[in-house]
Amino acid sequence: MEQIELFTIENPCRGVCENSVKGFCKGCLRSREERFHWHTLSNESRHQVLELCKQRRQRLLKARQDRLTLASSKALPYGMEEGGDLVPNTVLDDETFELTSEPFYPDANEY
Repeated sequence: MEQIELFTIENPCRGVCENSVKGFCKGCLRSREERFHWHTLSNESRHQVLELCKQRRQRLLKARQDRLTLASSKALPYGMEEGGDLVPNTVLDDETFELTSEPFYPDANEY
């Protein structure tokens, strides 16, 4: 038995209305045809469109997260490898890591 909708499904437009490279709206992730024919669609068809938009958003977020993960793994400090070790044959000056007891700021005792 089909359930009757008491209210019409509102338009998911967010007012961005700019197409992505793949042809989907950057705001609501609907295709051009889905946007143009929204007002003539039945509630069942609107549910299907909203489900498609949800799936597109999930794929978009996953792809974005994958890009961030890849970028963060490449953004290691100079001379560092994935395991946290220095790159072999890297020559460092002894003075680079010299520790002193002098404060960084001349008036550090006042703080």
